[in-house]
Amino acid sequence: MLVVDPHGDLVRINRAARTLLPGAGHGDSLHDVVPSWLSDAHQRLVRRQGDASSVAPPSGAIDERLFEAHASASADGDVVWWLVDDTGRHLAEQALHTAQERTDILAQVSSALLSTLNADRCMEMAAAMAAEHMAEAAVVLSPPHGRRHTLTYAVRGGPATRVNRQIDPRGVPGLSEALQGFPPVPARWINPDDIPDWLLPDGFSAAGSVIVTPLPGHGVPAGALVLLRSSTDKGFSEGEEIFARLFAARAGAALSAARLYTEQAAITATLMRELLPPVLRRTHGVEYAAGYRPAKDNERVGGDFYDFHPAAEPTQETLVVLGDVAGKGLEAAVLTGKIRNTLHALLPLAADHQEVLDLLNGALLSSHHTRFATLVLASVSRRAGRVRLRLTSAGHLPPLVVRSGGEVEQVPTHGTLIGALPVVTARTVETTLAPGDTCLLYTDGITEARGGPLGDEFFGEPRLRRALAECAGLPAEAVVERVQMLASQWVGAGHHDDMATLAVGAPRTGPLTVVGGTARHPLPRSGR
Repeated sequence: MLVVDPHGDLVRINRAARTLLPGAGHGDSLHDVVPSWLSDAHQRLVRRQGDASSVAPPSGAIDERLFEAHASASADGDVVWWLVDDTGRHLAEQALHTAQERTDILAQVSSALLSTLNADRCMEMAAAMAAEHMAEAAVVLSPPHGRRHTLTYAVRGGPATRVNRQIDPRGVPGLSEALQGFPPVPARWINPDDIPDWLLPDGFSAAGSVIVTPLPGHGVPAGALVLLRSSTDKGFSEGEEIFARLFAARAGAALSAARLYTEQAAITATLMRELLPPVLRRTHGVEYAAGYRPAKDNERVGGDFYDFHPAAEPTQETLVVLGDVAGKGLEAAVLTGKIRNTLHALLPLAADHQEVLDLLNGALLSSHHTRFATLVLASVSRRAGRVRLRLTSAGHLPPLVVRSGGEVEQVPTHGTLIGALPVVTARTVETTLAPGDTCLLYTDGITEARGGPLGDEFFGEPRLRRALAECAGLPAEAVVERVQMLASQWVGAGHHDDMATLAVGAPRTGPLTVVGGTARHPLPRSGR
C-alpha cells in the first residue's frame, strides 16, 4: 500500500510495499520511486480530483512481476494505492491463450494432413507447417530404404523440396533413435555445431537450436521430424518441445495412413491387373470381340467376366468363356478371379466341356465362397472357311447367332449352375458360322437392363434379337459395340447390373454395301 498526497509525495508506505520498493520512503516523490505507469496514473487521477470509479485500474511491471493498482481517496485528499500482484493470473491467461493457439494449430494440422492420402504430399505439408508454426526451418525424414532416405525440407515462407539421398543418421544426435521410434533427445542436449550440412535446407544458415523428435506411426515409426532455428537467442523452451511432440504425433499418424493407403493401392492395382478381362483379337482367321460395363462406373471389375485362351495352332480349338457370378462388387470379383484361374489350369481338358464343368464345380463347392455362377464355354476352330463352335451352357442364357442375311437363331444349349449343386448337367451343342455370321454370348445385365421411356421396362431378348438382326454382316467388334451402346442408352442414368458381351465372328472379305439402311457384305453367287 502507498499513500500519496495531492502533490505527489509519499505520505505512508506499508511493509509489503517497502519490500517491493526498497528505495521508497516518507516524503519521496512518487515519480522518483515507482515505475512511470503508476506515477502517470496518479497524475491522471489527481486531475480528475480523485474520481477513479470510471477508470480501469492501471497495471504494469515492477521488478519483473505484474501488478494491478487500485486507487481510493481519503478524507484529507490523499490517494491510497493498493498494489495487487497479478503475475499469476497474467501467466495463466497467457498459458491459456498459448494452449488455445496450439490446439487450433493441431486441429489445422490434422485436417490438412488427413485431407491427402498421398505420402509425398503429406511429407511436404508436414514440413511446411512445422516450419511455419514452430521453427524457421524443418526437415521430415522417411524411414530408410536400405541406406537411402527421403528428406523433405521447408523454410518458413518458402516451398517444400524433397530429395532422396544416402545419409548416415548417426551423425545427428538423437536422429537414429528417432527413426526407430525412441523418445526424443531434449533440445538442450543437442549441440547445433554437430548438425551436418545435408540436414540444413538450401540457403539456411547454421542452426542455433535444434529439436529432433520421432514421427510415431501405426505400429511402426513413420519417420523423424527435425526443427531448426538459426539463432541461439531463440532456443526451444520446454513447452515448445512438448508441442513439437504433439505436432509430430499428428503428422506421424497422417503419414502412416498415407503410406498404408499407398501400399494398399499398389497391392490392389497388382491384383486388379489379374482380374481385368483380357484383350481379344483376331486369331487363326476368327474374329473375337468383347465389351464390359460394371454395375458401378467407379469399378473396373465385377461379377460378369469373360476369358480368352487362343489355340497354339490353327488346327486346335480356341476356348472362350463368358460367365456371371451371383452378386456384385469385390467379393464377386474375387470369385471371378478364382473361376478364371481354375479354367486356365483346366485348359488341357478343354476338349471335354462336361469334365471341365465338373472339376470347376468341385473347386467352387470346396471353397469358402457361398456364391454360384453361370457360364458358357465355347470351343472355336476354323475349317474350310467356316467357323465351328462347340457351345455348352451351365445355367447361362443361350447364345444367339446372327446370320449374314439377318436371321437370328438361339443355340439350344442349357445346363445347371456352377457351385450350387453336387452334380452339373449340361448339354453341348455344335453350330457352324458361315462367312459374315456372328455368335453372341451375353449376360443378363443386357436383357435385364431396366430403362426405356418410363424407366421400368427390361431391354429384353426380343429387343436384343432385333438389334442383332440390324448388325448382320458387321464385324464382331461392331456387333459388340452396337449391343453395348443400345443397352446403355436404354438404361440411361439409371442403375444397372454388370453388362458383358462376347462375339465370335466368321469374317468375310469384300466391300460393304448398304441395303435398307443396314450394312451388308455382298452375298456369294451360287455356282452353276
